[in-house]
Amino acid sequence: MTVVVSGFEPFDGAATNPSWETAARLAERGEELVGERVVAVRLPVTFDGAWPALEGAIREHDPDVVVALGLAGGSARVRLERVAVNVRDARIPDNAGAQPVDVPVVPGGPVGYFSTLPLKASLAAVREAGVPVEVSSTAGTYVCNDVFYALQHGWGAAPGRRAGFVHVPDAGAVPVEDQVAAVAAVVRQALRGAAEPVLAAGTES
Repeated sequence: MTVVVSGFEPFDGAATNPSWETAARLAERGEELVGERVVAVRLPVTFDGAWPALEGAIREHDPDVVVALGLAGGSARVRLERVAVNVRDARIPDNAGAQPVDVPVVPGGPVGYFSTLPLKASLAAVREAGVPVEVSSTAGTYVCNDVFYALQHGWGAAPGRRAGFVHVPDAGAVPVEDQVAAVAAVVRQALRGAAEPVLAAGTES
């Protein structure tokens, strides 16, 4: 089996992006951590380029599971994203200078898509690994959500496919090695086709 894990290049003046560091390290240790081949792909932080780069890797490697990663600056937990929404509303320009506001990711597409990763099983597995984690119901409206939506629309919505998005924090909040352990736990649950436990993970706001 094959897993594709993506991460982003740095953006907004940062020197590094832990989403890419996590993806790259997981690929290096794929056989050890998940028992299968893991391919890492580095995405540009651009609305026009991110999904084509990931789609190209999917076409090349024909994966069984796809997990896209992005940075949630200011978060103190790994965030398992539940919903992708069909809107671009950029707070800051992307790395190509584009700043779309209130336009769809896919014109005429559904309002949203759910992740097809086993989120609750993954939540339990990441907690067991000792890494702070939560289920999140918004991936924002920047390039992370853009990739998440396009992934579910273009590949992950087909029956039996496991795909979704995970936000990782800054490395100062959760070390990259812990992020790698968390994403590996998510991948293992997806590869197993884990059943979802009844586990509350909602929020009041």
